[in-house]
Amino acid sequence: MAPCRRIPHPLSLLMQAVALAEALALGALPAFLPCELQPNGVVNCNWLFLKSVPRFSAAAPRSNVTSLSLLSNRIHHLHNSDFVHLPNLRHLNLKWNCPPTGLSPMHFPCHMTIEPKTFLAMPTLEDLNLSYNSITTVPALPSSLVNLTLSHTNILVLDSTSLTGLPALRILFMDGNCYYKNPCHQALEVAPGALLGLGNLTHLSLKYNNLTTVPRDLPPSLEYLLLSYNHIFKLDPGDLANLTALRVLDVGGNCRRCDHARNPCVECLNKTLQLHPDTFHHLIHLEGLVLKDSSLHTLDPRWFRGLENLTVLDLSENFLYDCITKTRAFQGLARLHKLNLSFNYCKGVSFAHLQLAPSFGDLTSLQELDMNGIFFRSLSENTLKPLAHLPLLQTLNLQMNFINQAQLSIFGAFPALHFVDLSDNRISGAPTRTALGEADDREEQVWLRPEDLAPAPLGNPKPRDFMPNCKHFPFTLDLSGNNLVTVKSEMFTNLSRLQCLILSHNCIAQAVNGSQFETLTSLQVLDMSHNKLDLYHGHSFTELPQLKALDLSYNSQPFGMQGIGHNLSFVARLHKLQYLSLAHNGINSRVNPRLYSRSLQVLDFSGNTVSSMWAEGDLYLHFFQGLQGLNLLDLSQNRLHTLLSRNLDSLPKSLKFLRLRDNYLAFFNWSSLILLPKLQALDLAGNQLKGLTNGTLPNGTQLQKLDVSGNSISFVTPGFFALATELQELNLSDNILSTIESSWFGTVAGNLKVLDVSANPLHCICGAAFVDFLLEVQAAVPGLPNHVKCDSPIQLQGRSIFTQDLRLCLDEALSWDCFGLSLLVVALGLVVPVLQHLCGWDLWYCFHLGLTWLPRRGPRGAQALPYDAFVIFDKTQGAVADWVYHELRVQLEERRGRQALRLCLEERDWVPGKTLFENLWASVYGSRKTVFVLAHTDRVSGLLRTGFLLAQQRLLEDRKDIVVLVILSPDAHRSRYVRLRQRLCHQSVLFWPQQPRGQGSFWAQLSTTLTRDNCYFYNRNFCQGPAAE
Repeated sequence: MAPCRRIPHPLSLLMQAVALAEALALGALPAFLPCELQPNGVVNCNWLFLKSVPRFSAAAPRSNVTSLSLLSNRIHHLHNSDFVHLPNLRHLNLKWNCPPTGLSPMHFPCHMTIEPKTFLAMPTLEDLNLSYNSITTVPALPSSLVNLTLSHTNILVLDSTSLTGLPALRILFMDGNCYYKNPCHQALEVAPGALLGLGNLTHLSLKYNNLTTVPRDLPPSLEYLLLSYNHIFKLDPGDLANLTALRVLDVGGNCRRCDHARNPCVECLNKTLQLHPDTFHHLIHLEGLVLKDSSLHTLDPRWFRGLENLTVLDLSENFLYDCITKTRAFQGLARLHKLNLSFNYCKGVSFAHLQLAPSFGDLTSLQELDMNGIFFRSLSENTLKPLAHLPLLQTLNLQMNFINQAQLSIFGAFPALHFVDLSDNRISGAPTRTALGEADDREEQVWLRPEDLAPAPLGNPKPRDFMPNCKHFPFTLDLSGNNLVTVKSEMFTNLSRLQCLILSHNCIAQAVNGSQFETLTSLQVLDMSHNKLDLYHGHSFTELPQLKALDLSYNSQPFGMQGIGHNLSFVARLHKLQYLSLAHNGINSRVNPRLYSRSLQVLDFSGNTVSSMWAEGDLYLHFFQGLQGLNLLDLSQNRLHTLLSRNLDSLPKSLKFLRLRDNYLAFFNWSSLILLPKLQALDLAGNQLKGLTNGTLPNGTQLQKLDVSGNSISFVTPGFFALATELQELNLSDNILSTIESSWFGTVAGNLKVLDVSANPLHCICGAAFVDFLLEVQAAVPGLPNHVKCDSPIQLQGRSIFTQDLRLCLDEALSWDCFGLSLLVVALGLVVPVLQHLCGWDLWYCFHLGLTWLPRRGPRGAQALPYDAFVIFDKTQGAVADWVYHELRVQLEERRGRQALRLCLEERDWVPGKTLFENLWASVYGSRKTVFVLAHTDRVSGLLRTGFLLAQQRLLEDRKDIVVLVILSPDAHRSRYVRLRQRLCHQSVLFWPQQPRGQGSFWAQLSTTLTRDNCYFYNRNFCQGPAAE
């Protein structure tokens, strides 16, 4: 039986038609919703939690789409018609939609179904990625396919029918289909000749598949073969017999060194990878060979026989610590460019010395040598003697070797050396002759503790985004992460051509005085961050005439010592210095009142306390003003709560980029930007701005980029950005904006290249104006289709603003109102005639009987009073007056609707020209009640006292108690009169609640008190006479 369909209400259909008619002239929605169209025909649908392939609108330029990415969705079923509407698609990424159980984050079972003609509908498809999906067979594929990725799937069998009809296929990746994260308890089965039909296949990767032998009858066209991390323990010449075109061969990790493994490891049964002497001899085109993690103890020179074209050789993570001191295997590798010998250490042992074999000198084309983690403690001239005259050697990596004595001068003899990495060792200073082994050549071994062998991160922290990168300099020496306490000039003998020196993350605690780097006359970049430098001398670093960049960040310990002064005058003496970082030093006092430099362009002063410096009167007001050529100043994380105009005026006028991120600024004087006439970028992200008010961006500003993300901005003044005609990039993300209005921008909106409004709680009501505006500038809004989301109403929370077309949707409140009205009319039309016919006379009688029970209010004649209540209070108390005008008046006059009370207020209702007493008398006698609003009750004088006496007089004359006391401070001292009145007439003494949830009850009680006579509230136990009757 077909499900019942709800029939639309005629009024609803009419409203939809009207809305549609109004929307015809509006801008079109993004063509590929819910996905995002990127340049060059790329459609990005990543991370949208889609359960099916989106069907794009027929109006979208679907024929222009060449690449579709559906990465990390939840698509479990692919239909034959899913991609028919994309005739020119060339690249398709379906990775991570239905991962195998072992690879799923929650280990949920999943199975992907692919219908037979799904991919055949794309005759132009060249690149298909199906990795990380639980498919068990290779689906039918188009003949145009060039690149196919089937890694981390459940495909365990490849036979002659698996990949037929793919003459153009060149690249095939099938990694990780059977290993510890994706267990299958067997090996990938590749039938002999299964891939032989792929005549153009050049790249084949079968890593992590539990293979025990090299697959037979592979295509002879193969140039790249990757078989690492399987269980191939033995290689014979026949395994690679027909692969004469191979250029790269990776067989590493097949016989692993488990004491250095970072993941589950199985000991090799043969203790080493068994290689026949002639295994590689016929691979005359081989350029790259990977034998890493193969438990090799020796190198047989016959392995490399005939490999004249070999340029990259990876022998890392083996047991070659002894072999590299005497091997002759490198004698025939004259074209080798890169050699990796990292982590060929002897388990638990650190050698006193290391001397490379003479055959290293035959590597005349060697450009890069990695010797990390071999564990030797002394670096001397003899250690690298065979390398000294290699004409092309540029990079030498010696990280993590526990070197504690290093003769750095030896690197001066290397003719082409560009980069030497000695980071993460234990170098503590200049070596002695004995330490270098010149007086004692005995091989001393030190057994290491397990904690010494713990893995450490290789490489250094990324440089600041504005500091020069040492990779661009001809000669760099990295000594970071060592144990240096002092630096002496003799350490750098023969290194006069050194241009970049990295000494970060040491323990340098000396006072630099201008003599530490005398020999480094060409040095341009010096990184001494994360130390304990004492900047006491005014001539620090002045021995470096070519210095352009100096990083002194994270040297906070000396600046944290109370009472110790610091001398920054050396900056003025560095005439070529362009980049300086003093970040995160906690600088707040006892430094030079002003910095001077004509050459400095960039200063990082983040992580200090410039707020405390500027709070010291005018002492540090002009601290930065002497930097006449400064372009970029970073004052992030400086605990700034305010930024006065005089502070901005004291900054260099040459400033183009100003960063004020992560401070505490709740106010910014935007008009003061005119004081920085060249400013192009302002970063105020991560502050506490509540709104973009206080005027607008000034006319004439050169500001091109403004970042106010991560604040609490909820309101923007109309026209705020309109005068900033140069503005191109604006970041409003991560605020609390409920709408985006075109009135904020004026004509500037058309010039914006970037407008980021993501992570704002947008209020997606019907007809929301921000939708039209964002559609007008959609080319400038990053992530508009899926990163700009609604926060309200609740049914759209967390969803894209285009989930429902807010220009066409019906107003929900209006719809309910119309429905209720129509229902009421229909009900009345049916019920009233029926009731009149059946029991008309009875209803008429009950109606009139009910009228007799209603309280009768006589007409307001001569005895009617003009006011319901006269409110009297002390105008000199601002808080009381504010409460009366903005709370009491609003609640009783404006928010009660037809039951609103008429209040008499002195400043509004008293008649000009009359005396004070005449107005007071008329107000008391012309109101049904007199409300006394008091902050306290122990001292009452002036107008309050006179009004109270008149109210008492009226009680005596008219026998009417009209006094109502409202006390705003419940904790205040209560006079005897107040306490007595509480006993006699408790309802006439009201206290303003301190908790917001009690305010509703207060207004209800006050309304009742003002509309009824006080005689109803008197306590009958204490009162007698007419009031108690």
